Amino acid sequence: MLGEDIALDVKIVVAGGAGAGKTTLVGSVSEIRPLYCEEEAGGVGLGVTAGGAVGAEVERQAGEMGREPTTTVAMDFGRITVHAGLSLYLFGMPGRERFRFLWEELSTGALAAIVLTDPGRLEDCVPAVDHFERARIPFVVAVNRFCDSPGLPERDVARALGLDAGVPVVLCDARHRESGKDVLIRTVEYAGRVHAARLLASVG
Repeated sequence: MLGEDIALDVKIVVAGGAGAGKTTLVGSVSEIRPLYCEEEAGGVGLGVTAGGAVGAEVERQAGEMGREPTTTVAMDFGRITVHAGLSLYLFGMPGRERFRFLWEELSTGALAAIVLTDPGRLEDCVPAVDHFERARIPFVVAVNRFCDSPGLPERDVARALGLDAGVPVVLCDARHRESGKDVLIRTVEYAGRVHAARLLASVG
């Protein structure tokens, strides 16, 4: 257990298809003003901005897949203190294919990852799943509940994505802080189990 005299900073990356809600998730849970590097969804204009969670939700989650006014082109960045001694640094990875060359660098040093997906477009998150499997980075699939998306049971999502047994699938609403925090906690817990098992296997 971590005590108040022990400080642990953990890197978590948030990936998924374009418009899945990654920027919204980072913005909703961050305790600092999140940093965004983005352009208009049509590819016009590039800028780095800082804004609060409410602003992020209004600007990026016009709520539904495919209607985002902006898209991440480098990364989003935020931070949240889960409890005394444990801080999570969140790096939102760009979802569009032309920016995937950044994935390797952004995921370096990550304890774990969150693959955020719209249940109506599960195929969009397959490249992220493949990336983390190859990199051997533990990940959780978080299904963002858009209001016009089909409600899929977790087991159906796991089957459709061909996930290995044990990879968690969780439902969330990226706009809401508590929902996002629940995903982060599940991710850290799962990553802890995976890394502990690997460590035991390496010395046993």
